[in-house]
Amino acid sequence: MLPRLICINDYEQHAKSVLPKSIYDYYRSGANDEETLADNVAAFSRWKLYPRMLRNVAETDLSTSVLGQRVSMPICVGATAMQRMAHVDGELATVRACQSLGTGMMLSSWATSSIEEVAEAGPEALRWLQLYIYKDREVTKKLVQQAEKTGYKAIFVTVDTPYLGNRLDDVRNRFKLPPQLRMKNFETSTLSFSPEENFGDDSGLAAYVAKAIDPSISWEDIKWLRRLTSLPIVAKGILRGDDAREAVKHGLNGILVSNHGARQLDGVPATIDVLPEIVEAVEGKVEVFLDGGVRKGTDVLKALALGAKAVFVGRPIIWGLAFQGEKGVQDVLEILKEEFQLAMALSGCQNVKVIDKTLMFSSWLKSLLCPDTKSCLRPVAVMGACQQKLPESPLFKLIYIQLPGRMWV
Repeated sequence: MLPRLICINDYEQHAKSVLPKSIYDYYRSGANDEETLADNVAAFSRWKLYPRMLRNVAETDLSTSVLGQRVSMPICVGATAMQRMAHVDGELATVRACQSLGTGMMLSSWATSSIEEVAEAGPEALRWLQLYIYKDREVTKKLVQQAEKTGYKAIFVTVDTPYLGNRLDDVRNRFKLPPQLRMKNFETSTLSFSPEENFGDDSGLAAYVAKAIDPSISWEDIKWLRRLTSLPIVAKGILRGDDAREAVKHGLNGILVSNHGARQLDGVPATIDVLPEIVEAVEGKVEVFLDGGVRKGTDVLKALALGAKAVFVGRPIIWGLAFQGEKGVQDVLEILKEEFQLAMALSGCQNVKVIDKTLMFSSWLKSLLCPDTKSCLRPVAVMGACQQKLPESPLFKLIYIQLPGRMWV
């Protein structure tokens, strides 16, 4: 008899108990000491909601749009590679679940089901393709053309992986695909990450990236990609406002604020903490999305209040797959949807259009510690945009109080 799972953490604990260790470690782990991995989740707790009352929430509407396409809720499925390691149906189960719930799925280029197979399994599903830029540009070009031909609605180009991050669990486990699986979008054994290939004694995926992915990519390659397709293109992996502005300048249609699930560079900020800077930088010219650490409906609400159009979830989908395939993914998405709907209602939001930054409780510390801000707390940095000096006086001692997106002295 299957256990009763009622939250995302339950699904992860179940997955840990049933998946082979090397596979669970691959999905779960982050880079190096996993500081950012923990912070991606913990950071949401540092942001507090500021609910409105008496707003008639007898009915709530969760629907929104992503890049011009309607979705039933601002919770979409992010790109997670090689999903057949978690369940025999892998990406096919995931796209069917997304189709049932009316939300979107971002397919990893490193999927164990092909672009065409996923399109056939979810013909009515909203599908996007996650893309790496390969050393062989023809490989990249072919992936884009396949996505266009089979009805994918956008390209999410990953910009944070010139090399693979130092994932210690994968090194210890000498990670590689199980013998029956391949990356199905590639023809050669090297590009398909075939277990028959010799990728060394460390992380096979790190060796794969070193062989296949181009570390010399620059904004010039983004120009090339922009010329290659008329599909919307989203930069996946942006953490800085200046990079976000550069993406807009180069004609991209969106920003996915992401640190690659904390699997690339350890010690970078949690995505929710840099989201306000990115939203401010793009000035409403493109849509901004977020992934990383979303585990509860309140996380979704906080991300939207800080300016995200939608969030993408990755690991929770894998835990759902490991539990019960398509139904497990449906259940995970339903849990997040129901939690988000409840959080909206308890915050006085009838629909996603009324979710804004006034739902965030951000000024409490300043008023609590020092009502007379002219002589006490003074802002030295707000989203990196404001710089003020302290009065020159020996009476002042520099004290840093770190708030999400703010620093006070």
